[in-house]
Amino acid sequence: SGSGKTTLLRIIAGLEPADPAPHPEGAIYFHSRDVAGINARDRQVGFVFQHYALFRHMTVFENIAFGLRVRRRRDRPSRSEIRSRVQELLELVQLEGLAQRFPNQLSGGQRQRVALARALAGEPKVLLLDEPFGALDAKVRKELRTWLRNLQKDLHVTTLFVTHDQDEALEVADQIVVMNHGRIEQIGTPDQVFHHPASEFVMRFLGDVNTFHGRVNRGTVQFSSLELPFPHERQQIAGEARVFVRPYDVTIDTKSNGLPCLEARVVRIHSAGPLVRVELVTSTQQHLISEISQERFATMQLEPESRVFVRPRHIRVFASEPEVQNPPTAEATTHSAN
Repeated sequence: SGSGKTTLLRIIAGLEPADPAPHPEGAIYFHSRDVAGINARDRQVGFVFQHYALFRHMTVFENIAFGLRVRRRRDRPSRSEIRSRVQELLELVQLEGLAQRFPNQLSGGQRQRVALARALAGEPKVLLLDEPFGALDAKVRKELRTWLRNLQKDLHVTTLFVTHDQDEALEVADQIVVMNHGRIEQIGTPDQVFHHPASEFVMRFLGDVNTFHGRVNRGTVQFSSLELPFPHERQQIAGEARVFVRPYDVTIDTKSNGLPCLEARVVRIHSAGPLVRVELVTSTQQHLISEISQERFATMQLEPESRVFVRPRHIRVFASEPEVQNPPTAEATTHSAN
């Protein structure tokens, strides 16, 4: 996507030099030690790629042992130590009994666990994961990210996890870094970046949004046919603005109840799981999406062409900026307890 995520991981790993300008004083710290001038071999980094990069002609055991076997003689463990370490890792990634299988005899999820075990074999100080679950189906991705989160907590290894999947980032991370064309948009906990996005870019990345073109003027924000009080902490914005509302913050009612609201017509209803997704068109031809509970949906008896009143509960307002051309990338960073 051009956000610079893979380049950044390669710089951290020592596989690519950082551009010295305009910040020649730039440094890369591993546990308070600057490793920018250290050879990649000596940085003790584990790297897991999206497409596994397993050796097809090697067994699971040989793939995991590879990094240990090719070490310089003075650093190379004995055969018995390698065998013991590989067995330990097979148990850790829950692949006991598969040591003699080849990659083409494994599922996608199993291959990725082998790749992770290989990266962990050298006991890295930092683990780098470049969209490791990107080639897997949704169900396996969800299972693996829960497993990986628990594994990381047990290992206490600082981990940088690059992903385009906002749910993945929010679930696995202690800290999230959102990048846009090599520039950091925001750093914070999952709760901070989700509930308090620093920019329109971050707001768009972390979940679905309804977007309005509006205007901020004298303590209010005007959009569509609504005029609402503008949050005091954002009073520095004036003039043209964009207003964002999450689908779950768009309330629907069959009556206006005397509150500022928009008249709308139900276009489509999609019921799946605990929420019902309702697509709407307002009287000003603004397309909206609302998410309501199954219980609320049952009491309202909505159907296509129903006339309703909608009201945004919580809004976020940002100064107008050009339309986003490329999707942002989240780097979900999990920190060790050390």
